[in-house]
Amino acid sequence: MRDAFHQELNALTDRLVQMTHLVRSAISRATTALLDADLQLAESVISQDAEVNRLHKEIETSIFELMATQQPVAVDLRMAITALRMGGDLERMGDLAEHVAKIARMRHPESAIPVEVRDTILEMGQIAERLITKTGSCIANQDVEMAKELDDDDDAMDRLHRRLFRVLLSKDWAHGIEPAIDITLTGRYYERYADHAVRVARDVVYLVTGSRPESSSAS
Repeated sequence: MRDAFHQELNALTDRLVQMTHLVRSAISRATTALLDADLQLAESVISQDAEVNRLHKEIETSIFELMATQQPVAVDLRMAITALRMGGDLERMGDLAEHVAKIARMRHPESAIPVEVRDTILEMGQIAERLITKTGSCIANQDVEMAKELDDDDDAMDRLHRRLFRVLLSKDWAHGIEPAIDITLTGRYYERYADHAVRVARDVVYLVTGSRPESSSAS
């Protein structure tokens, strides 16, 4: 019975890692769709979010069944609780990638991103990919040291987010209100994506050590 229980815990880890792969692909494709005004790519991100949601539902169902039938304690209980939290954060990251893709779809056939901020958005997309790649490794390997590195990447994302606002508030901004709203929303989506990645990494630290690292930007 306990062997089957631990096999199910391992299956939860595998599903979480699979979710990181899906939301990494989603944010990568959403960034490209946004910058290149690629409608087909944007639609693929939007439609494939259902797979992220399906995995999240599987994780929730498995955890509730385990807690009802196995009554886990100590480290096993910690694994169940953190898996539940991580699944929720990863599902939200998929939603945020979908939101980016929807902006690309809404402004097609034009790009929603003016030339002044294209480099910043591209860099935000790259940092988002780096964060979720590290997050997947943290989950798979229970790597506490790598988990702690995510704060630095999140700080870089926050700096880029502030850079966007400096451009939008500049007296030289000449693109009007709608592009400003698009960019404000887009920047927020990337910033929140990064925050959720950090939350997942903090849960890995908690799973391994039993203690939570001090909070900074993630909330």
